[in-house]
Amino acid sequence: MSTTPSAAVAVENRLFGALAVLRAVVLLNAVGLNIYRAGNFERPAAGAACVAVMIAWTGFTTWAYAGPRRRTALLLGADLAVAVALLLATPVVKGPGFQASVPGYWVIGALLAWAIHYRVIGGLIAGTVLAVTDLVVRPEVGQAEYGHAFLLVIGGPIVGYMCASLQRLAAERDRAERSAAAAEERARLARAVHDGVLQVLALVQRRGKELGGEAAELGVLADRQERQLRALIQAQDAVDSTGPGSVDLVTELVGLERDHRVTVSTPGTPVALPVATAREIVAATRSCLENVERHVGPQAPAWVLLQAFPDRLELSVRDDGPGIPAGRLDEAAAQGRLGVTGSIRGRITDLGGTAELTTGPFGTEWEFVLPRPPSH
Repeated sequence: MSTTPSAAVAVENRLFGALAVLRAVVLLNAVGLNIYRAGNFERPAAGAACVAVMIAWTGFTTWAYAGPRRRTALLLGADLAVAVALLLATPVVKGPGFQASVPGYWVIGALLAWAIHYRVIGGLIAGTVLAVTDLVVRPEVGQAEYGHAFLLVIGGPIVGYMCASLQRLAAERDRAERSAAAAEERARLARAVHDGVLQVLALVQRRGKELGGEAAELGVLADRQERQLRALIQAQDAVDSTGPGSVDLVTELVGLERDHRVTVSTPGTPVALPVATAREIVAATRSCLENVERHVGPQAPAWVLLQAFPDRLELSVRDDGPGIPAGRLDEAAAQGRLGVTGSIRGRITDLGGTAELTTGPFGTEWEFVLPRPPSH
């Protein structure tokens, strides 16, 4: 099993690494200010003990947060509890008339740890707890004290939101890189299959027809396997090439091939369409093929050709039967059989396209022209 961290954990690791540097900076600031204001302490020994706690706890948390498995609720809860305890100890150490708390900005280490690990909710909880504690212990709450509390409450969720966004972007990039690598591997395998297996199957098919007998049966099997393998390659190429709610029309049309009777020719690249649109096009095409089987013969060949242009799609379905007798469609409509009108022409018209029928002794051909939705 791979031990490589996921994209989200990797982002969190880097954020806690940055937090370790910030903790060291705010610790130096807190130590320097407390030394400068040593004369304000009513209990200097207790003040020195608080500074020692900050130094020791900063070193411990720097080590503890460096390991993802150690970032438990117990550690984060203890981190916040130490910050709250130092705020509560300030009136005892400095006396009731203090102006600056003992930890000062050092408490933002716990706030940011909660925001990084628990995102918006964690930042809000930690910011609220620290802000309320800081306001409660102060003898007077002025504009400056209120401003500091407000920044704690609003800063935690903002940092949490930014951390969540960074993790989401990293996860999306990770998925995109994996998809690109998978697509590259599929392309490599498809080239290998095309250069080897498909060519051999095509050769067996051709030679089997020429030799006849049992070899002809082998050729039929080779042709069937070649079609299935081509369809599989096209289906694999379509993976990740269509967005949510889309489907590859090429793959859907290839599924209409049945033995030797139906030949489907499509572009070499996926044609992404909304699912409903693609389904209607395939349904209309299937109706055309069913008409060939019903009116020309169960073994009559048919050809489906799809051409994709930037602004439109052109799809033709052709057979080499005797054609439709003159007036036959009008007679069928008068009898209430609306297969051509509803199943074929109606579907294409509803999609904003046109369906033209050409028939005669040379056979019958349907030609569909549909607008192509812009790609996103």
